[in-house]
Amino acid sequence: MRQMRKAIESYGDVKVTTGVATADSVQLIQMLFDGLMESLKAAEGQIRRGAIEEKSKSLGRASKIVLGLQSALDFEAGGEIARNLDELYGYMTRRLLHVNLHNDLEALAEVTSLMAEIQSAWGSIPKMLGEQQRPAVRLAS
Repeated sequence: MRQMRKAIESYGDVKVTTGVATADSVQLIQMLFDGLMESLKAAEGQIRRGAIEEKSKSLGRASKIVLGLQSALDFEAGGEIARNLDELYGYMTRRLLHVNLHNDLEALAEVTSLMAEIQSAWGSIPKMLGEQQRPAVRLAS
């Protein structure tokens, strides 16, 4: 339960209050990605407008979501995929820090593109999962 709460807290205040109570782990991860992509898009606009304080908040929120995704990885069940995602999420966190420090739109585009690919893969999981299979994340204790 603590892991699920941590992931939900990472998501912040993006319009999911009603869906969280009944969402399964795949749906929660998808909601995290939705919030992440929303934050990245907001940060891009804020950099372009020179809204530095808002940009920092959006990138901070995005970083928290990435850390929430990273902390939800289940290395036992996920094996190599979980280890690869762990490394990728660590890289993304460092890139987001770089974006925040340097207002680097190219680095932000890189993070957004990579996260969009992972989000797309998560979107296909419900179709691929059978009743016996679980994704490589743990959101409940």
